[in-house]
Amino acid sequence: MRVIQPKPFTFEAGPRAVLLLHGFTGHSADVRMLGRFLEKKGYTSHAPIYRGHGAPPEELINTRPDEWWEDVQHAFLHLKDLGYDEIAVAGLSLGGVLGLKLSYSENIKAVIPMCAPMFFDNEKQLTSGFQVFSKEYKQLEGKDDETITEEVTALMENSTPMFTELGKLIKTVKQNIDTIYTPTMVVQARLDKMINTESATYIYDNVESDRKDIKWYEESGHVITLDKEKEQLHEDIYAFLESLDWEK
Repeated sequence: MRVIQPKPFTFEAGPRAVLLLHGFTGHSADVRMLGRFLEKKGYTSHAPIYRGHGAPPEELINTRPDEWWEDVQHAFLHLKDLGYDEIAVAGLSLGGVLGLKLSYSENIKAVIPMCAPMFFDNEKQLTSGFQVFSKEYKQLEGKDDETITEEVTALMENSTPMFTELGKLIKTVKQNIDTIYTPTMVVQARLDKMINTESATYIYDNVESDRKDIKWYEESGHVITLDKEKEQLHEDIYAFLESLDWEK
């Protein structure tokens, strides 16, 4: 069975733009509902797909975080090239880490990290998540259990270099959190089992923004953009965006 490959999206609606960044092993579907919601509210949004994502896991382990970072930079420039001067960024998990990196690397309007890890003490959770993703992908491909077991075992054995670089990315961003002066809204799911939830408090306490908020969602898990409180999340993000001093 052939798995349909997801695509990036751009929803143009108004002069204010939001760059939407998906999570590790995820793709643009992570943030599509948020993008459609913002479109109805008059905000333009664009969501890229990083190299190796939205594809077979064999492709993912052959890419590296520096390539994903390049993809985020290109996505930011894509919005610039379309004529958008004021750009906020909202990112889920890995997307939150990359969004924070963007906020101290470029002039952006605001940053909204959602369930973004700051501690790489949860490597087991990340590798476990990758293992589950790999197994589910191969089930969608219609492979038998024995083949799936063999292929997933090989993937786990060969994924170490990617996870090593991912750990370095998270550490680098954590070390630069106190150079962020951009308005920040930290989002964290209370039932998140994938990352250390103290990451949210760390981000909130250490960004140097005069304008910063933190919001906990008591009934949601890691992929908060698709969980039961997603409608509330949408409204809270919209309220935060509306509170900013936009030029247009």
